[in-house]
Amino acid sequence: MFTDRVVLPFSEIEGIIGNNLPLTATRESEWWKNSRFTAQGRAWIDVGWNVDNVDMINRTVTLIRVAKPQIEPESKARRNKKTETYKRPLRSVRRKKPMLPSKTRIAQVQARLRNVERRKSAGYQSSKSVYEKRLFKPEARPSKGSD
Repeated sequence: MFTDRVVLPFSEIEGIIGNNLPLTATRESEWWKNSRFTAQGRAWIDVGWNVDNVDMINRTVTLIRVAKPQIEPESKARRNKKTETYKRPLRSVRRKKPMLPSKTRIAQVQARLRNVERRKSAGYQSSKSVYEKRLFKPEARPSKGSD
């Protein structure tokens, strides 16, 4: 039912991992060496496979099974996690400090408040738009009833 030798094209490996292979994997056979010092080497060695042959022309890799994987069944892994003590303490979650307004923003708001207070004390009753101020001078303003 299971085989001890598998020939996989690069495209099928990309389908299995759900991502493209690195460029060095498609150009250099050194990337495929059986080494525990590389992430990809550890990945296939840990599950009991070794790379036997890499064909860069046909873009295929031949893997051979060297041992059965030493993966614990899920039920044992769960039991061990419950009884296992943690070696390092959990870090507390940092709370973000509330964002304070900048000094520039505070100065702008304070200036606006002073302007409002100054207008109130001067008896300024209605606010005029900039357009109205520029267009009509107080003595030259047309009356509503004329025309």
